Amino acid sequence: MSMVRFRLIGSRADADAVIAGLHGIEDIEHVEEIDDLISGMRDDSSSSESVSDTEGHVYCIEVDAADDSLAELVRECAGAIARDCNAGIEFVDEF
Repeated sequence: MSMVRFRLIGSRADADAVIAGLHGIEDIEHVEEIDDLISGMRDDSSSSESVSDTEGHVYCIEVDAADDSLAELVRECAGAIARDCNAGIEFVDEF
């Protein structure tokens, strides 16, 4: 079993599009968005330091693939969908 982890930087719609696209790949075991506890915390005491609500958000996503070749397909598909959505994507070993 191969685990693919990535961070998607974009909108909620971008994350949903990538997740839906990955669910469409045959033999994918599991696709899950991992909660990022820090992203929900926000200090609005200084407007110059806070993140705008119109900027991209970070979504942490994990995918269980049956083998390494399927994991590579997941990386290719996730990257292509992210490019189509104009979202950023970063593949990582762990969050």
